[in-house]
Amino acid sequence: MGARLQLKPHLTEDEIRGYYLTSTDVVEQPRWQAILLLAEGVPSEEVARITGYCTPWVRALARRYNQEGPAAMRDGRHDNPGAAGLLDAPLREALTAAVEQAPDEGGVWSGRKVAAWMEQRLGRKVHPQRGWEYLRRVDMTPQRPRPKHPGGDPAAQESFQAGAAGPLP
Repeated sequence: MGARLQLKPHLTEDEIRGYYLTSTDVVEQPRWQAILLLAEGVPSEEVARITGYCTPWVRALARRYNQEGPAAMRDGRHDNPGAAGLLDAPLREALTAAVEQAPDEGGVWSGRKVAAWMEQRLGRKVHPQRGWEYLRRVDMTPQRPRPKHPGGDPAAQESFQAGAAGPLP
């Protein structure tokens, strides 16, 4: 067995324990636990067993902590805004205005029709699913009545609907 990992004194053990106990992030808390255990002198193999991490990851966390200090424990995914959308603000406004009107082809707006609208403005292929997603982003849903069952009894449906409005037994 080699030498124990040495942590730079960015924080005291009590400060590390405070971060560990007060952390609400499910990624950061076990990282703080691993650093706390290492600060207490627990071997990296034992820290890996306790935390469920593998030994190389525990050592990588210690290296990151030594280089960057407490900031290294932060979950970097929180800082990633993700990819930009296909439509910028003016095009989103144009889409909102377009779906207020009937589509050029007639009928109702669908994912396919919104994708075709986007293709014309973007000059590239847009999948119908993406059109549907943008249709939903502008709070538009197909407004169609529910289909009637072909074998349904209109009198029984009417009596059921009339009874549904009354008090519960």
